[in-house]
Amino acid sequence: MAKDQSDKNYKVIAENRRARFDYAIEEDIECGIVLMGSEVKSLRLNTANIAESYAEVKDGELWLVNSYIAPYEQAMFGHEDRRPRKLLASKRELSRMWNETSRKGMTLVPLVLYFNHRGIAKIKIAIAKGKKTVDKRETAAKRDWNRQKQRLLKEHS
Repeated sequence: MAKDQSDKNYKVIAENRRARFDYAIEEDIECGIVLMGSEVKSLRLNTANIAESYAEVKDGELWLVNSYIAPYEQAMFGHEDRRPRKLLASKRELSRMWNETSRKGMTLVPLVLYFNHRGIAKIKIAIAKGKKTVDKRETAAKRDWNRQKQRLLKEHS
């Protein structure tokens, strides 16, 4: 997701870079996230981590599990740093995610947590399938070859 230079409110808070290496991403969906006031303040200070988190559909609702948002020190009423957080998605998207994850090997992986152009916290969730070690090596080899190819083209042009 490229950042628009004219947009001052857009800000990436946390990114799960490892997800694209460990999973084959099939589709991604933007969801809202239900937060407490102290969590929003903490996110504005870039104190979050979604690398070890995942999403799940439970009782007809979408939940973000094991995401870390650091406690905000000046808050009168704080929050738990690793509590499950409800994600907001349409019923159609929710039913599609439920159908996809019920298939073998599919999971919901958070990709990026950010403030959109209106300053609202959003999270991008991907429907993904876990890669095997061979696939990971193949992806790394392709990436290395593309880098080498770009260097060669740059040198000879």
